[in-house]
Amino acid sequence: MDTPNWVPQVCALPTAEQPFRVAEFDALFAAHLESFTRIDPTTIELTLAAEAQATTADLTARETECCSFFHFELTPSEDQLRLRITVPPARAAVLDGLSGRLPK
Repeated sequence: MDTPNWVPQVCALPTAEQPFRVAEFDALFAAHLESFTRIDPTTIELTLAAEAQATTADLTARETECCSFFHFELTPSEDQLRLRITVPPARAAVLDGLSGRLPK
């Protein structure tokens, strides 16, 4: 597996593990994504199935450890989970890369 070219060099996750992390996001999106909205160049909001809460919380916590510029806000409800992802303007390309992995 190759590391996507949008993963920033400041990412503290070992290079060999980066493709596996990307695959975890891909699996989350494929199994649980209901909709998404690109709010602006630095913010995207996803609606996921409610049962994805534990997986999403774990994945976003681990991602914050290696890429501290990400801000993940989880808002659960009875039937869905909202995930708002924001990055600083200097990291908008990273959000572009991540949002490009969302199923259309």
